[in-house]
Amino acid sequence: MKKVSKILVTSAEENIRIDRWFKRHFPTLSHSFITKLARTGQVRVDGARVKSSTRLKQGQLVRVPPLKVEVKSKKHRNIPDLSKDQISFIRSLVIYMDDDIIVVNKPPGLAVQGGSKTLFHLDGLLNGLKFGGLERPKLVHRLDKDTSGIMLLARNSFSAAQLISSFRNREISKVYWALVVGVPKPRLGEINAPISKKKKFGIEKMSVERWNGAEAISDFSTIETAGRHVSWLALRPHTGRTHQLRVHCSLIGTPILGDFKYGGRQAFIDGVPGTRNLHLHARSLEFKHPSGKKKYFVASLSEKMNQTWQFFGFNAAKTFDAFSEWETKGKIKCLSLHE
Repeated sequence: MKKVSKILVTSAEENIRIDRWFKRHFPTLSHSFITKLARTGQVRVDGARVKSSTRLKQGQLVRVPPLKVEVKSKKHRNIPDLSKDQISFIRSLVIYMDDDIIVVNKPPGLAVQGGSKTLFHLDGLLNGLKFGGLERPKLVHRLDKDTSGIMLLARNSFSAAQLISSFRNREISKVYWALVVGVPKPRLGEINAPISKKKKFGIEKMSVERWNGAEAISDFSTIETAGRHVSWLALRPHTGRTHQLRVHCSLIGTPILGDFKYGGRQAFIDGVPGTRNLHLHARSLEFKHPSGKKKYFVASLSEKMNQTWQFFGFNAAKTFDAFSEWETKGKIKCLSLHE
């Protein structure tokens, strides 16, 4: 690289140290040289000086000075060539595409990013969605492995920066569908309950933390019920905390069907198909396209999840505005731990 460049931090690089970020992109650089670049101010993040131990956030721009190395190759990035079946699979998930974005419907069970025990994941399949483009599509947000539904990808760095900013500034409206055990009271409302990560018996999970937790706000509306056993909810998160909707649903006494982690035994119903699968689906996204136009997309339920909807007599194909009732009644605060 003979010129100064700026590289966007992706969601896959969230929270890694800047020295390790450099080793990913420029594997031939020594640690002492990377530390020197940071110490002398040649490396900057969003225009500010940083230490080599500084942790990065998605959407930041890293200033890279002229270097006598090449950007890390596909071989070094551990991105293998995809098989025809893998390419066919990832392309079958696409529900919309233009020059700037790709919208996919992620199936339940597909991890968004890899880990020590996760070799098959969405991020590893993104080369199959280049469609002749110069850049590899970029993740701009995440879904849990067991959560299905709509995901937005950026086809270039400019679009990625715009969309990441929109997510961070809460300018993107997301609605989820869930089947929960029981019927919430009231049937629609707002949950304002801060949450934080806790570790107990070696297991990490999110939990409500009234005083020191991160702000977490969710709206819910009951679409239909099957007696007192199961409710079909629409959920609208205003913040993006890990497992937020799962924690909030459990907090009001209606855990998501199949969510043992936060609902325990109460989250299962004997005789229900797929009762041990998490019944949480990212249904829709409304956002401003990088072109400036408003866009709205919906993702249909997976075949297995739709079977559960049908089992309870719910029609997932009907159209409605789950939160329209608030326009006449106003928002109801179901639970607020800040008051």
